[in-house]
Amino acid sequence: MKKQYLESPALDATWNRLFLFGGVAAFLAGFIFRRNLGVEIALFSPITPPTNPLDWLLLLQNHRWLGLAYLGIFDLANVALVGLMLLSLYLALQHVQSRTTLIALALGLLGVAVYLSSNTAFSILSLSNQYALSTSETQRALLLPAATALLALNRFSSPGAFPGSGGYVSMFLIAIAGLIFSAMLLKNPQFGRWTAFMGIIANSLDLMYCLAFPFSPNAIYESLAMFFIPAAGFFLMAWHILVGMRLIHIARMSSKQGLVTRPVDQQSEMDAVNE
Repeated sequence: MKKQYLESPALDATWNRLFLFGGVAAFLAGFIFRRNLGVEIALFSPITPPTNPLDWLLLLQNHRWLGLAYLGIFDLANVALVGLMLLSLYLALQHVQSRTTLIALALGLLGVAVYLSSNTAFSILSLSNQYALSTSETQRALLLPAATALLALNRFSSPGAFPGSGGYVSMFLIAIAGLIFSAMLLKNPQFGRWTAFMGIIANSLDLMYCLAFPFSPNAIYESLAMFFIPAAGFFLMAWHILVGMRLIHIARMSSKQGLVTRPVDQQSEMDAVNE
């Protein structure tokens, strides 16, 4: 059924605020709290990320925020901001295909929850504090295996930059959600085709990495990660900024005019009128 774009009474003030908050969140995710910001910091820092648990604990004692950055502390903010952006996209696109967008939102928020619960930066910081306060070598020796286990769980902090289960599952779910939302953006002229194409490219790169990772031999994994992850990160940054611009525009226009443009199905509109 062909879609028409009609003007209808604006969504309530709470929804308009969510569009605005979602747009600001997308901007912050694109400009400031970019994914893998710790990797960018490592490129310019004289202190490189450690390669063994003891060095991680010592780094957190001497350079706490640098160590937390390497452990993905900024990714926690990025993922939370992306979750708010996805919620705003759902509100903006739910009239296109409500079931599909609801599934995308559920997958995206599940991916956000998985990452927030699996990031071990603060747990490793706690071990570092315990290590510093330990009074015997025996106590310190017991803390190192725990640090090793947590580093293995933390995304890209283990030697070889292999992702932990939480980081991998989170990336996979958010990539699927982003790809679905980007496809939906093609059907909504308020966002523009460039926004949709950027999202499709970015999330497809993440998804290709996730699909290739389990089947890649160790010898080529580093090359695989160095190609897909930075490329996806660049396009994600552009996508977040474009989405942020459009969400803020929608919020401003609906507040200013008291109207919000949304796509409706002709048959669904006729059924609603008949009722």
